[in-house]
Formats: sequence, structure tokens, C-alpha cells
Amino acid sequence: MEGPPPAVVSTYVPVLGPQFCFPNHVDLTVTKSPISLSGGDFVVTDSDGGVVFKVKGRAIRVRDRRVLVDAVGNFILTMKEKLRSLHKRWQVYRGDSTESKELLFSVKRSSFLQVLTELHVFMAQHSREDVCDFKVFGNYSDRMCTVSLANSSAAIAQTPMLHSGVGFGLSTPLTTKKDDIV
Repeated sequence: MEGPPPAVVSTYVPVLGPQFCFPNHVDLTVTKSPISLSGGDFVVTDSDGGVVFKVKGRAIRVRDRRVLVDAVGNFILTMKEKLRSLHKRWQVYRGDSTESKELLFSVKRSSFLQVLTELHVFMAQHSREDVCDFKVFGNYSDRMCTVSLANSSAAIAQTPMLHSGVGFGLSTPLTTKKDDIV
């Protein structure tokens, strides 16, 4: 006999903006570019194979930096690794900016030493960072990565962690569980 269905999150959370929220379930596939000078180039496609986003790495920098662009190359956000961070913090900004007024959110490991991956996501408006807004859990034994709201165990996005062969252009499917969070 099956157990109860998983909890459903009913909060509308436009992280990047409402233009990236969809009324239906969305399946996306992330493919690492087989040829990349920076090592950080990815393409995100929809179920029809159409390009939705591209992630472009920036080569020859002291700290890691990547940009997310739409299918035609418009900048959506910039991701920058913080230089001196024990928790491996990344800061994410709107567009091609790294100005503090354009900060959308930051991501950091939940603790300095980890066996299982747990990341905390803090929206920019919560500058004290006493409570995170989202949690990302990576479980290598289950080969699964799950995103949830910080105050809920319900998954809003999930992806199998397929890491073997990623450097050769193989794909990793990303499945959204909640339609109104992107």
C-alpha cells in the first residue's frame, strides 16, 4: 500500500522574477559543454530540446565567476565565488553586475566540514542570514540533489546526480516539483 503523497509547497516564490515561473511542471536538462576553456559552461534545454538558458564560465580569474544567459544571450544573473570564505560562499547578482545593490541571493555550505552536501540559500533582503530561505541537499548514496524551502521538507526541485562522463557532454535531467518557483 502506498503512503501519503509528498507534501506540496503552496508558496509563490519568484526568485529571479515572475517571467521565469511556469504554470505547469517543467523538465529541464543540464548539459556540460564538452569543449570549454573555463570549465564552467553548461546548456539548459527544455523537453523539446530548445535552449532555455546557458551558463558561461569566465576563464583566467582569481575567483570563480559564471553568468546565466537566456537563449538569445541576454544576461540574467552573475554568480561569483567569494574570495575568503570557509563555507565556499557564492553570491548571485542580477544581470551582468556584481554591485551590492544587484545582489539577489547568496549560497553557502551549511557547515565548514560536511559528509553530505547541504547548502543554505539566503535571499538578499535577509542580510542577517540567521535563517536561510532555501536548502539544497546532495546525497551521493542516493545519487539525488533536492531543493526545498527552508521551513519545509517538501521538494520544490530535484535532480539525479549523474557525474560520470559529464565532461563529455552528457546530460543531467533537472525536474521541478513545484511549478511556481524558479
